[in-house]
Amino acid sequence: MRISILTATYRCEDTIADCLASIAQQTHPDIEHLVIDGGSPDGTLRILEQHRTRISQLISERDDGLYDALNKGLALCTGEVVGVLHADDLYADARVLERIAHMFEDPSVMACYGDLLYVRRQDTDRVVRYWRAGEFAKAKLRRGWMPPHPAFFARRSLYQRFGGFDTGFRIAADYESLLRMLTSLEGRVAYLPEVLVRMRLGGTSNRSLGQIIRKSREDYRAIRRHRQGGIGTLLWKNLSKLGQFVGHPNPKNAAK
Repeated sequence: MRISILTATYRCEDTIADCLASIAQQTHPDIEHLVIDGGSPDGTLRILEQHRTRISQLISERDDGLYDALNKGLALCTGEVVGVLHADDLYADARVLERIAHMFEDPSVMACYGDLLYVRRQDTDRVVRYWRAGEFAKAKLRRGWMPPHPAFFARRSLYQRFGGFDTGFRIAADYESLLRMLTSLEGRVAYLPEVLVRMRLGGTSNRSLGQIIRKSREDYRAIRRHRQGGIGTLLWKNLSKLGQFVGHPNPKNAAK
């Protein structure tokens, strides 16, 4: 089973080598890695070229942001299953994609997800938050629940049916895409109760107060578009994050 992994890059020379290494060490034998660079002016492209043999397809050109880049990857990928690994992030261990492929051996499984650790940017062994996703139920969407997008994998046929990322959302297109799929899809959404991804802090959505406000507005727009409630849903979505700061596992054991 081929798994396509999409990575959008721009000005990420400090982290992209770690991202590439975490994919290269995966034990699953059939991985298609597509990297879409936005024409980075720093050393990102040089690092990508140094690791060119690990990359199935590499595009470097100006784009309209993260979600436009990911849409380019969706249009080119050929895997039966698709996941996204951002340039700042790492898979938790070498067998993540092997376990994902095993889950999709069940033809009734249309999507699969696991847990995620937020880690320090300069020390990925320092855990700050533990996003324990829990089992899926459509009713939970009205309480602001969502799976961690970097730890979410879906059959490519779902993107073909529901479409890619809506670039009218500059920060929350991943949330809107998940709502679009999860409110309507038929088939199983499987939960793998293990840490799949280590995500560095400092992403676009929480970089400043202005970005946090903008993300909340976009989240609310997505909630209303898919009829999953209103302000109460948005409040629950944000309040649910508080529990991620306590009781997280020892980072040495988190991926076991």
